[in-house]
Parts: sequence; structure tokens; C-alpha cells
Amino acid sequence: MFGLCDCNNFFVSCERAFNPSLEGRPVVVLSNNDGCVVSRSNEAKALGIKMGQPLYQIRALVNAHNVAVYSSNYHLYGDMSARVMQTLRQHAPAIEIYSIDEAFLLLDGIAADRLKEWGEKLALTVRRNTGIPVSIGISHTKTLAKVASKLCKRYPKLNSACLMHRKEDIEKVLTNYPIEDIWGIGRRHSKMFHNCGISTGKQFCSLSEEWVNRRMGITGVRTWRELQGTPCIEFSHQTADRQSIMVSRSFSKELYEMEQLRETVSTFAAIAAEKLRSQHSVAQELQVFILTNRHRDDQPQYHDGRLLHFATPTDSTLEIVNAAIALLKELFREGYGYKKTGVRLSKIMPANAVQGTLFDTIDRPKHKQLMQAIDKINATLGKDSVKIVSQGSITDHTNREHLSPQYTTRWEDIIKVKV
Repeated sequence: MFGLCDCNNFFVSCERAFNPSLEGRPVVVLSNNDGCVVSRSNEAKALGIKMGQPLYQIRALVNAHNVAVYSSNYHLYGDMSARVMQTLRQHAPAIEIYSIDEAFLLLDGIAADRLKEWGEKLALTVRRNTGIPVSIGISHTKTLAKVASKLCKRYPKLNSACLMHRKEDIEKVLTNYPIEDIWGIGRRHSKMFHNCGISTGKQFCSLSEEWVNRRMGITGVRTWRELQGTPCIEFSHQTADRQSIMVSRSFSKELYEMEQLRETVSTFAAIAAEKLRSQHSVAQELQVFILTNRHRDDQPQYHDGRLLHFATPTDSTLEIVNAAIALLKELFREGYGYKKTGVRLSKIMPANAVQGTLFDTIDRPKHKQLMQAIDKINATLGKDSVKIVSQGSITDHTNREHLSPQYTTRWEDIIKVKV
């Protein structure tokens, strides 16, 4: 049996965990530059606020219904996600992290008649340990577990855990379950199914395997089989290492100066290098790109990118940042207002599989020791306690007017309790 633990309205729940006054109040969290809604409380959903809706379109609702608005606080959300996953590891036989707010659970060894109670206790434990409410779906396959977890959100009487075990129960659920809500069926295929008069999971299951394969290929066949209770999507006991690492961001306003872009690119390169080391990998390629605001017809447009191939794959922040700055200097053109830039590391491989070269001019053992020391200091004293000079002191050019404190990752933001 498989389980899926899904954090309810995760970004909103993170804000509520440290601000109980938000309970029962409509809350939304916005995307980068406070642009669009990316997380909504149930109260906000009831007001008709839609996912992805721009903030300017809901200003009237925000003012009329006292909606709490927050900028994305990714440091807080990432740390809270790690705490949820740690609790799951302590209580589930095995977990597979699927996203920042979801993890699959392998439930081998737990008796079927105990799974419902076990799921309820796990949801209660996660809430007690982290303050984050979760929905746990349990069934024969990953796809069915996804369906079960969504039922938890719709029906509070399930007490945060839904077990779909019996065949008749699964058929009953799929009879009214929208085809577009099934994991593995995207917008394009949903549109195709509706054009064919197929709108529910049960109708999809009634199709022949040949028909599904002809229209959707092997991916569709896997989904079709999973809905019928046959596991086809393997459980991974280890989180797969990233094959590429991208750090990019749009700015709240155009940047015209090389110095501003240099600080930003240096910061992005340092973040990418740290992520690389966290999975014990090295990268052989580095790409840097910059682009102007394509929505500004009144300004000249320019976009370009450069790719660099390291002779020896590296995870050194010093080497990666210096290379990124060199690429930026090649890219930068005076007279343009740049709206976005980014850094991408690719051709990633395990750090212990690097083949050295005779002409390497870098003292890699010293670089390795330095990176280990920097990572240890930053992990102990807080992010960016030690950083590269080129990152500067002002690197955040995004618009985050509604940002909450970083309660768990900055000493200055730790909650003060008055007794």
C-alpha cells in the first residue's frame, strides 16, 4: 500500500503556524514580486479568489473582506517543509519526497485494518510537531493515494486520513471524480477527453488499454493501470539528485547598472553552488542569461545567454561565481533595462566521480576545505553569515511588501514570548 501526505494550503499554513490570529481569516500568499496568488486559505477560496489570479484583480475583495496578504517567504517554507519531512521519516516505513509540500509513503508491513487509524495518528503528529495540517491518502497505488488525499481536503469528517482499500469504494469515488484532477492527466489530455465525452475517472478506466496507449502513450497506460489498482509507478527510497540547477528571478523594476546585475548573478551562482554541494555533486557546465522586459514596447529589447564548460567539474562557489561574472560581462549591454537574469548549472555528476586533469590550476583540496567551512558556518549562524564579496550587501531587487519574518532561519526573527 502507498500513502500520500499533502500539506494543506502549505504556504498559508506556514504563515498561520506562527500567527494564530490568521486562523479563520482569508489569507493569500503571492508569487515573486507580489504578482499572483500562489496559495489560498479555504476562506479565500470561498470568496472566489482563484489560483494564479493577479493581486490587482482582487484588491476590492482584499479590502472588503480583510484578506491577509503575504509575500512568498521561501526561507520559512523550505525550513517548515524539512520539518514535516523529518516527522514523516520518523513514523513511516519509507518516504519519497515529491515536492515541497508532498511526500509519498511506502506502507508495507502495516496491516490493512490499521491503516486508517495509523494515517489519522500520523496527521495528528505532523500537526503537533510542526503546526502544519496535512491530508493523508492511502490506497493500492500512488495515483489512487493522490485521489484519496484530495478527498481528505474536501471532506473534513475523514479526519485527515482517507483509506481507499475496497474495490467498490474506489469505483464509487472514480464515478464522480473529474478526469482533469487525476495525477498524470494534464490540460491537453483533459481537453481531448472532454471532447470525446469522457469526464470522470470511471469513464477513463472503462476505456481499452489499446485506446489509451494510442492516444496517450505509455505514460497514459501507467495512469490507467494505477487507477485500476495495479502499481506501475515505482517508489524511490532516495530523492533523486537534480540533473540541472536553475536559480533565476524577475525584478520588481528594470536594472540598468552592471553592478546591480553583478551582485544578483553572484548571489544566484552562490545559491546554485550551495545546492550542488548539498547533494554531493559537481557541475561541468554553467549558463548565465539576461533579458529585458518584453512587455515594455517603449523600451529597446535584448536577451542573450552564454554557456561555459569547466575543464574539471566543480562545486566551488569561488570558481562558479567568478565564471558567472565573466559570462555576465560578455552579455551586458549599456542602455537596456534588464527585467530578469538567471544562472543554470548542468551536466551534473557525483562529486566522487570527477576525473582530474594535468593542467588544472586550482588547488581543489583547499577549495573543498573552504567550502565545507563556509557551509558549516552558514548552517550554524544563519544564511549568508559568510558570503562572497561580489554578492554585495543589496541583492534583493524583488518587490516583497508583505513579507513575514523568517521565524525559523534568522536569529533576529525568532518569536519572543512574554511571560
